[in-house]
Amino acid sequence: VKVHGPPKLAARGADLPFVLVSPQLEEGMRWEASVLHALLAAVRSGLRIDAQRVTATGLSLGGHGVWEWATTYPEDLAGIAPVCGFGEPTGICRMKNVPVRAYHGADDTVVPLSGQQACVDALRACGGKAELTVYPGVGHDAWSPAYDDASLVPWLMARHRA
Repeated sequence: VKVHGPPKLAARGADLPFVLVSPQLEEGMRWEASVLHALLAAVRSGLRIDAQRVTATGLSLGGHGVWEWATTYPEDLAGIAPVCGFGEPTGICRMKNVPVRAYHGADDTVVPLSGQQACVDALRACGGKAELTVYPGVGHDAWSPAYDDASLVPWLMARHRA
């Protein structure tokens, strides 16, 4: 888990003034929104967590997981940052109050940009707020530039559910 994303930043000694939970998906599995919802409940039962400021990010299948979580349990999240993610655009309006900052490689052949673009477009169409950063010439490894983006952590920390 410490190879990419926020766990990598923490391992490098980055000052991350929040509780960081980084579950690992078992091989051959997919994230289920109900599992992420239950994980949040378990973390909240043991730690002082501001329920209005919970955010999520994930890469590839993790990016898919945060789209699914936000769509199924929008009340759980103040914002999401899926990287190389994808979701089901037909249910996106349920999460119209969850802001999104998505990242994707233009040349991703593992998880095509079109899947994430469809979710961003659907969210914008129903009045939600979504940013999408597309890295030209980048394939499936959009997480390296995304998690090196110095504005990502402040963006996540600035999210607050009304």
